Amino acid sequence: MGVADIGIILAYSAGIMLVFMVSWIFVKPLKFLGKLILNSLLGALFLIIFNYFGQYTGIYIGVNVVSALLLGILGIPGFIAILIVKLLI
Repeated sequence: MGVADIGIILAYSAGIMLVFMVSWIFVKPLKFLGKLILNSLLGALFLIIFNYFGQYTGIYIGVNVVSALLLGILGIPGFIAILIVKLLI
């Protein structure tokens, strides 16, 4: 094993570490964005189900981008906030 072999091993090791670091930098925000989109879709689905049963009580919350994102970010407290605002207005 010569000096050139150690240099090649170090170069490959540095390259592998660089690939892992770059992928970690790009994957972490994408995981957050994916989670936000999934939670927003679930929030919109929850609003649709709530509105289906809400027709019997007369309480209706509009399904739009703002309400879906609010539910996606805040979850159940966001739904309660939307419901309180709806009941106050």
